[in-house]
Amino acid sequence: MILILCVILIALVFEYINGFHDTANSIATVVSTKVLMPREAVLLAVVTNLLGAMWGTAVAATIGNGLVESQFVTLQTILCALIGAIIWGLLTWWFGLPSSSSHALIGGLCGATLASAHDNWSVIRWSSINPATHQVEGLWPKVIVPMIVSPVVGIIAGFILMGLLMVVLKRQTPRHVNTVFNKLQLVSASFMGLSHGTNDAQKTMGIIALALFTATHAGIFQGLPSWMNFLVSTKFEVYAWIKVLCALTMAVGTAAGGWRIIKTLGHKMVKLQPIHGFAAETTAATVIQIASHWGIPLSTTHIISASIMGVGATKRFSAVKWGIVERMVWAWVLTLPVTAFMGYWCQKLLHFLNIAP
Repeated sequence: MILILCVILIALVFEYINGFHDTANSIATVVSTKVLMPREAVLLAVVTNLLGAMWGTAVAATIGNGLVESQFVTLQTILCALIGAIIWGLLTWWFGLPSSSSHALIGGLCGATLASAHDNWSVIRWSSINPATHQVEGLWPKVIVPMIVSPVVGIIAGFILMGLLMVVLKRQTPRHVNTVFNKLQLVSASFMGLSHGTNDAQKTMGIIALALFTATHAGIFQGLPSWMNFLVSTKFEVYAWIKVLCALTMAVGTAAGGWRIIKTLGHKMVKLQPIHGFAAETTAATVIQIASHWGIPLSTTHIISASIMGVGATKRFSAVKWGIVERMVWAWVLTLPVTAFMGYWCQKLLHFLNIAP
């Protein structure tokens, strides 16, 4: 019983870190364009992330029940996955790199499950058809392909949207454009915050639901008093209390801010005006909403960063500081393998210490 409570607590720690690590995703542009002051932007992100986190469970189902064979997942496995994701999240936050908390959690889960199954690679669901929904599931279609495609889509869509805005508004004075998009960027920033909450908060919901399902089938909840039956999960299900708990935790983390990453996204990568912020946020939020509908745990970090690149490139190609972009790309590429490595060896260590089966 103590172990399941520890897993839930550490999952919430991850959600909190995810909140302040990824705050920049929804407010970096609105801060850098000076449409909102930092405190106002954080408040906007808190409210919209909270609302978004309560919306849907498709991504949670993918994380908890669509990437690895659940019979090989123990509470220790989930614990190791979370530890790997937390360490990587803190490291990249410290260096101001907008890495993906989503991919960190997925990498940690896959690595830890592989170790739990004693190096049986078949425990990782690479690609399959769900007989109930007839949809394609697995690591390849739900994670790897979107990881590669979404930044490309973000760059191209951001470039096209910004180009269209420039054509439509070419006869308008810069002052008039700034006045209009100062207001419109509040809408796009809210849309981005809502989309971020919809996709990102669900990852921890999936992990907690998976932990309860695992604990129930391991017999940990036998003999519990009736008032604690809310923990029992005979089938994989994201309960309402899990949604509320994760949503509130992410909101608190968001309120803590993520100023190191905001500086990278909003100031170092490219100089933005309100119209650029509107285009980048609208592009990213739309892509994230589409992904959330299909249960794809998209990296909100990747997509907003790519959208900013695409929008910035409409000024001139050299307007984007590609040296900063290169550092970010390395963080993106390394996230899955590094966290998988961490999760794997954390689980192996528990085996060695006879703490895990």
